[in-house]
Amino acid sequence: MRIVLFTLFYFIAVVAVAQSKKKAMQKDIFLEQLMQSKPDEFASILSNKDSLNVQIIYTQINRDKKNNPTFTNYTFNLNHQNYFYPASTVKMPIAFLALEKLNDLHIPGVNKYTAMITDSSSAAQQIIFTQPNAYNAAPTIANYIKQIFLVSDNDAFNRLYEFLGQEYILRKLTEKGYGDAVIRHRLNISLTNEQNKTTNPVIFYDTTGKVLYHQDAQYNKNDFASLNVKLGKGYYKGNELIHEPFDFSNKNRLYLQDLHDILQSVLFPCNTDAKKKFNLSQDDYDFVLKWMSSYPRESKFPYYDSAHYWDAYCKFLLYGSGKGSLLPDVRIFNKVGDAYGFLTDVAYIIDKKNNVEFMLCATISCNSDGIYNDDKYDYETIGYPFMKHLGRLIYDFELKRDKKHKASLAKFDIDYEDK
Repeated sequence: MRIVLFTLFYFIAVVAVAQSKKKAMQKDIFLEQLMQSKPDEFASILSNKDSLNVQIIYTQINRDKKNNPTFTNYTFNLNHQNYFYPASTVKMPIAFLALEKLNDLHIPGVNKYTAMITDSSSAAQQIIFTQPNAYNAAPTIANYIKQIFLVSDNDAFNRLYEFLGQEYILRKLTEKGYGDAVIRHRLNISLTNEQNKTTNPVIFYDTTGKVLYHQDAQYNKNDFASLNVKLGKGYYKGNELIHEPFDFSNKNRLYLQDLHDILQSVLFPCNTDAKKKFNLSQDDYDFVLKWMSSYPRESKFPYYDSAHYWDAYCKFLLYGSGKGSLLPDVRIFNKVGDAYGFLTDVAYIIDKKNNVEFMLCATISCNSDGIYNDDKYDYETIGYPFMKHLGRLIYDFELKRDKKHKASLAKFDIDYEDK
């Protein structure tokens, strides 16, 4: 009898494992099959997926009758071993951490709207006393976060990086389960590893000029392990072409899955493990959701000229580099990045009128000649068309997908007026 029972349990276990593997395989090939249905748009992408380092995560969201969401991830070519430079996508967790640090400090009068002066402790550091494009010309964390999501401003990121400090960033992301995340340098400014370890003093003032909080310069005593990543066949150093792979070993790193999970934790905090949550107030959540999904023209402070900053300026998925009309009733909550030929978008897309919501994250390398720092990348011919076509492919699929329960997206009824 025992032998029979053991055999039965063993058979059930084998079947369960087989079914689990089958489901996993189906998830892995789902996106590939979907792209195969549009050969004119994706045949080249599919046949060159590895050389282009294409990685995709599509999250299908289904609601129950109480509007509780469940998430099903479908991936394509996802591989942590295939490095991509995250570029400006690192600004997203930095924005969330800046708000978290303010809440952790818990100092009366110090919040995202408080004037924050950035001082210096060395000649290599910038001093920022005013911000002309901000309300009352006062530099604030709120204004920096707006700039990060509206136009992916590099200086805004650098100010938040300096407020947080390198060690704090690493520790906090590790605590949240992102132990492989590496955010170790400012953007669009050439500094040594040692200079990036040291971050500026910052001072918060009230409207009368009274100091509310002073933070000394910080120094990260810990060393990052080298990423040991060298890509391509050459790079420019000044006007000289160096015939060696370009070294990314001391650059930033964020896996696509980590970027996906960070965004999801802020969109759906009630469905996120406590460990992974950012310590944000309801006002913080409302603030980041608004500016993550706003268009540059919807901001008064800063003001952005639509000739240079069109509506889809930072909305690669669905629109690529297009400057034309937007899809009606669609809003995109996202963060993009582009540098060294890498193009990335991490997004949650909704269409309230048509009951559509999904997450879509993708990255692609657009450097067919293998030369870095030559400003000759294939963004317009490969990267942006891929992003646009992928976004439309999933959006069109979601428009037709049967859903047992209609999603209530009232949470995303946002007043986009800049008051």
